[in-house]
Amino acid sequence: MKYIRGKALEIGEKWAIVNVKGYFDRNKTEFGLTDSSVQLAADALQIGVSTVRRVMADYRRDPLLLDKPPKPKGRPSWSIDSSHEEVVRSFIRNANKNGQYITTSSIHELIMQRESGANFHRATLARMLDRWGFEFGKGKRSQHLKEKDEVIALRQKYLRRIIANRKSNGVPIQPEIYLDESYVNKNHSNDFIWYSGEDGPWIQKPTGKGERLIIVNAISSQGWVNGAKLVFQAKRKTGDYHGQMNAELFQKWFSEKLLPNIPANSLIIMDNASYHNTLSACSPPTPTCAKDKIWNWLIENQIPCEKNSLKAELVVALKRLSPLPLYEVDEMAKKQGHEILRTPPYHPELQPIELCWGIVKNHIGRNCNFTLSNLKLQLEKGFDKVDASTCKKIISRIKNREDKFWNDDMLFDPSV
Repeated sequence: MKYIRGKALEIGEKWAIVNVKGYFDRNKTEFGLTDSSVQLAADALQIGVSTVRRVMADYRRDPLLLDKPPKPKGRPSWSIDSSHEEVVRSFIRNANKNGQYITTSSIHELIMQRESGANFHRATLARMLDRWGFEFGKGKRSQHLKEKDEVIALRQKYLRRIIANRKSNGVPIQPEIYLDESYVNKNHSNDFIWYSGEDGPWIQKPTGKGERLIIVNAISSQGWVNGAKLVFQAKRKTGDYHGQMNAELFQKWFSEKLLPNIPANSLIIMDNASYHNTLSACSPPTPTCAKDKIWNWLIENQIPCEKNSLKAELVVALKRLSPLPLYEVDEMAKKQGHEILRTPPYHPELQPIELCWGIVKNHIGRNCNFTLSNLKLQLEKGFDKVDASTCKKIISRIKNREDKFWNDDMLFDPSV
C-alpha cells in the first residue's frame, strides 16, 4: 500500500496503520527489535511518525473515528462549474414568475442537491451570480434576485434578430452556422460505473487530467460543417480552453476553414469570447484606449472638446455617444457576404453546439483507456455520433428555449 505525502488517509489506510502498529507491539521483542512500535510502523509503511501517532490517538479515543471519510483539504473552491448556470437561471426566473422569495441560500441548496460533492461558500455563489448577470434588488413587494437590465437588453437584441431570421414554418431565411471551441483531456472518463458490492467501485484511473486537446468546429442543421474541424494539443494542462486560444489562431481558422465551407449569406452565431471580439483598426475607441486615440476620434467625428481635456472628460463624451465597436471577424465575414450574431453574455444554453460537445464527450468518457492515441480515435468516433438528424433536433430544442426566453421577458417586463 503506497501513501502519498499530503494526501488525506482513506479509511482502509488508517486501519492498516493500526494493524501494523499492533503487529509490532506483539512481536518486536521476539524479533529483537529495539525501536518503538510507532517508529517500526512508520518505517514499514513509509509514512511519518506523527501520522502513526495521530491515527493511534484517534483509535484510542474512539475506533469509530477511523471509519469517517477524509474531509476535503483546503478552502472551499472559489469558482462554481458553469454547468450549473442554466439550471440556476431557470430556477430564478421561475421563482420570479411565481412571486416566490428567493435567496442565495436557496440557490446554494439547489446546487448542493444536484452535485453532492460540491464544495463552495455562499459568498462564492453570490460572486458567481453577479458574474452570470444577476443582481439582488428590491422587487414589487420584497427583495429578490433578478437579472441585470444590461443582460436582458442584450438577450432581447439577440432574440429579435434570431427570431426575425425564421420563416413562418420555422425554416431560417439565412443559413444559421453555430461555432464554438471546447477541449477534452486524456483522462476524461465517466465517474459512475456499475460495480460489485463486495469489491467496491474500483477503477484504475490515472491521477490528474492528462494531456489536453483543443477543439474548434461549427454546426448547421445539416450537421458538422465539412472541413471546419480543428483539433490540436494544448501546451498547458491548466485552465480551460480559452487560455489556449488567441485572436490570431481563431481568425486563421475562421478565414481558412470556416468561411470557405459555409453557404452564401450565412448568419454566423458565436459567443463573446475575447478572441472573437478583437477590435478592427477603424473601430471607435473604448474607454480603456489611450487618451490621444479617444481625443482624435472625437475630433474626427466633430465632437467639440478642449485640447487640455482630462481623459475622464473624454471618456464621458465617448460614453454619451456610445459608438458601436467594429470587430475584425465581423469585417472578414461581411466581405464574404455573411453576418455575425453574438449570443448574449452568460447564455451558453442558447448555443446548440454546446449539446453537441456533450454528446462527443460522453462517448469519449465511456470508451477511454487513458491514452492520447485512444483519445484522438474516440474523438473522431464521437464526432460521428452527431449527424444532421441530431443537429436538427438540438436546434429545434434551442428554438423552443428562445421562444420561452422571449415570452418570459415579455411577462416580466414591468407595466409601470
